[in-house]
Amino acid sequence: MMRLLHLVVIAALVASAVYVYKTKFDSTVQAERLAKIRAEIKRERDTIAALRAEWAKLDNPSRIQALAQRHLALKPIEPAQFDALDRLPERPPQIAPLDAGDPIAVIIENAERELRTGSARSDEAR
Repeated sequence: MMRLLHLVVIAALVASAVYVYKTKFDSTVQAERLAKIRAEIKRERDTIAALRAEWAKLDNPSRIQALAQRHLALKPIEPAQFDALDRLPERPPQIAPLDAGDPIAVIIENAERELRTGSARSDEAR
């Protein structure tokens, strides 16, 4: 009887040692995975910082002005280029009525009617 108890206790000790080793191995794997993910996050943040710095350099107004002066034939604005508000042209005609529920739908329907060709059947012929 005593031998059986000793064998059960030894088996329990071996099983607990295996369980502890497995738990330690799993935690080591998870720690390595976490370290890889943290390194990847750091690389991505460094890349984002470098891209933001490059964007700030490219978006610099003095750089853009220098490029515009070098590549575009722009002239300074003269006061004679401006005109009074009362000399502006009239407002273009209203394409869709103001009381229409969906003005875009009215414009599309009007465009479809105007673009209909002889080969397309009209609504009345259908």
